[in-house]
Amino acid sequence: MILKILAFGITKDIFGTSEKEIEIDEGADVKALKILLEKEFPELKKLKSYFIAVDDEYAEDSQIVTVSNEIAIIPPVSGG
Repeated sequence: MILKILAFGITKDIFGTSEKEIEIDEGADVKALKILLEKEFPELKKLKSYFIAVDDEYAEDSQIVTVSNEIAIIPPVSGG
């Protein structure tokens, strides 16, 4: 299946765009998505942390993703 991934902040720079489509197996979970993204974009591993949100909520690694989900990569945020 093809997932559309939204990127914000530094992840947008890493992807080179604010939206990226990625192919992943049906029934994949957030952990599998992270592994695939880090393989395609090794710079993600260098971030202190990042989160994946599914349908506007932070997702657990075990959450299954589908093509109907809105998926976003949320980079680390610092306050000041």
